[in-house]
Amino acid sequence: MSQPAKSARPSRGAATRGSGPAAPESAGGRRAATQRLTMRRKLAAAAMELFATKGYEATTVDEIAAAAGVARRTFFRHFRSKEEAIFPDHDDTLVRAAAVLDAAPAHENPLDTICRGIKEVMRMYAASPAVSVERYRLTREVPTLREREIASVARYERLFTRYLLVHFEEGTHHDDDPLLAEVAASAVVTAHNHVLRRWLRAGGEGDLEAQLDHAFTIVRETVGRGIGAGRDPLPSASAHAEGEVFVTVARTDAPLADVMAAIEKVLRPEDGRG
Repeated sequence: MSQPAKSARPSRGAATRGSGPAAPESAGGRRAATQRLTMRRKLAAAAMELFATKGYEATTVDEIAAAAGVARRTFFRHFRSKEEAIFPDHDDTLVRAAAVLDAAPAHENPLDTICRGIKEVMRMYAASPAVSVERYRLTREVPTLREREIASVARYERLFTRYLLVHFEEGTHHDDDPLLAEVAASAVVTAHNHVLRRWLRAGGEGDLEAQLDHAFTIVRETVGRGIGAGRDPLPSASAHAEGEVFVTVARTDAPLADVMAAIEKVLRPEDGRG
């Protein structure tokens, strides 16, 4: 399976955080983030209960704030609109997904990396199955909420598309890179959403992660073949003989199996004959 190889360029997160090293998160910053997420979830729970009992259209922001025991201005510090209120975790989950990409080992296939990144979304839903099932029901019934959900999904696709573009082999850029990156990112997100919807329709029952891993295998076996098609990227390891001496050249992140295969090809040339 031909895949885009990771280059030595900095990760997307490192490129967007500025020139200096990221400052370690303080205890106060972590506390503030936890409090923020707790309040967002409290507002979301109040919104979902009111949407379920009164209906989405009949529910006002003032009622949501009152049900959560906070002022209207507190609501708007956390959400721009009432339809945004039932998706309290997406901002934080997007940050966690980006962190997975930023921390990925250099030798990892970038398609595998984004598969791990989207699992942060799966974990968000799996953490509260009952809430997730109820939210799914609401988004099916209310077009405005469904549009908000679609907008949230698009953010993950953009994140993964940018990541794949950054990690195509440096020096081998092609006009089809943007298309290949977008198709691969979309395939991973679509596979995730297909499995997630099936799990939600089943009431949040079943091994969601196992189902997701199976779906990703299908993505790698289908979409993965097209990534890098028609390219001639540098191998991770190569070797050639010079008289009684052979020379091996390998990237520092080359898997040991690739290095050994390159050496064996020189030492046992008959193995490569048809």
